Amino acid sequence: MSFFKSLLLAIFATLFLTYVLGVSFLELLDVNVYMDGELIEPLKAIGVSAVATVILVLIALAIVLSVFGSLIFIGLLIAGAIAMVAIGVFWPVFLIAGVIWLVTRNKPAKQYERGY
Repeated sequence: MSFFKSLLLAIFATLFLTYVLGVSFLELLDVNVYMDGELIEPLKAIGVSAVATVILVLIALAIVLSVFGSLIFIGLLIAGAIAMVAIGVFWPVFLIAGVIWLVTRNKPAKQYERGY
């Protein structure tokens, strides 16, 4: 499943659960939400809070991915630099070891097939 498909499904599930649980909670406890002295319908109150929550989660996700993405990229650059230095310093040893391995390796015996 792709990242964006998973993200859209997570947003849809969050909105749905917030609506279902939020309306039930408001009706169960008989809570009224007022804004500027006017009573707001339960659906609007839950919808506004759900959209605000989803926006905050998306902002947090972007920040986390950018920070950890940068750290992972820097880590890979450092590991690559160390690998290149190691290969640059020890390339004669690797070359000689490769030649010795090619010369002394056991060659499998050839099996001849019989044709019928």
